[in-house]
Amino acid sequence: MARVILHCDLNSFYASVELLAHPELRQLPVAVCGDPDSRKGIILAKNEPAKQCGVKTAETIWQARQKCPDLILLPPHHDQYRKFSRVINEIYGQYTDLVEPFGIDESWLDITGSMHLFGGDARAIADGIRRRISGELGLTLSVGVSFNKVFAKLGSDYRKPDATTVIAPEGWQAIVWPLPLSSLLYAGPAAQRALGQYGIRTIGELAAAEPGLPERLLGKLGRQLWNFANGRDGSPVRPQHEKEPVKSVGNSFTFRENLTTREQVVQGMSLLCDSVASRLRQQGLYCGAVQVGLRDPAFRNLSRQKHLSGSTHSMRELLRAAMELADSVWKPPSPLRLLSVTALALTDREETYVQESLFAPQQSEEKQARLEEAVDAIRKKYGGKAIVYGEAAGQSGRLHRADED
Repeated sequence: MARVILHCDLNSFYASVELLAHPELRQLPVAVCGDPDSRKGIILAKNEPAKQCGVKTAETIWQARQKCPDLILLPPHHDQYRKFSRVINEIYGQYTDLVEPFGIDESWLDITGSMHLFGGDARAIADGIRRRISGELGLTLSVGVSFNKVFAKLGSDYRKPDATTVIAPEGWQAIVWPLPLSSLLYAGPAAQRALGQYGIRTIGELAAAEPGLPERLLGKLGRQLWNFANGRDGSPVRPQHEKEPVKSVGNSFTFRENLTTREQVVQGMSLLCDSVASRLRQQGLYCGAVQVGLRDPAFRNLSRQKHLSGSTHSMRELLRAAMELADSVWKPPSPLRLLSVTALALTDREETYVQESLFAPQQSEEKQARLEEAVDAIRKKYGGKAIVYGEAAGQSGRLHRADED
């Protein structure tokens, strides 16, 4: 028996919530944005009239206003978004106990075992949920109905706003295969470029490709995307209380001023590595690989990663690896506006590093471990900002904000 999965996606969520308090603006182009006076002044969400003007999420405010001079800007209220998200997921929970949030405004629902309680018609159930959200909360929803999570999400994106799309186990290829590769979950710009070089631009072209090709180009992701394109996705809908195993721990900083010297980059990387290492220790995890990301003022991104010779949750080890990667792709004074560090290949046990000496390095690492444990203890008692490593001194004031994964 095929599963029945819904993917519910709230339409223009942030903007829709804001417009509940400003109904007079519904027919006008409206966007929710960050601080217009800061470097993080970007579009977070837009309503349909703004979308029709070409306004896009994540573009800068000045770019949006070039397209739409009359664009009305509203500040975000994240506490309200979280409140609505909780209420909406509680409504989903009345239809099934298998509800998996995917961000603040999207959720998967597995109704395979409960749909008979609501009439047995998946489309009718989806339409009923849409009516409830609209009638009780004043928000609209697009719902995809399918036999796996990937196609359910694809269905919710297929028709917007306020629509239900069914992608059935029979004949799904007619809907899915003509779509551009960008419609497929996890097929980001880098994957699209790599596959596009081989003439693979639609989901159908990927499905028809020799499966080893995307795997050679993209590794495990390539094989996963090929399986998705062929309708093969058995991943379960995880209940809200059941967390997926942690696969990475990362952090990124956007700086108020560009970094142009190596000393500044070391300071920034130190803050990142300190944050990531601390979170690893809190969760009892070690990493066996590190990835860094660099972004310049033109929003061009560089990313590199490397495997370590063992596993660690030491700030110093992460910093050493991060700077090796940064030095391999960046030279001062080229300006940088954002840095990121991500710990990969996570494990719950430490593996010993190869030592250059039989004595001194081991003592040094033990001393460093005790130091970092002491730092954790101080922060736990007096707060996260009570103590900072010397390498990071001077950068905290340059930060705009941090993003954690």
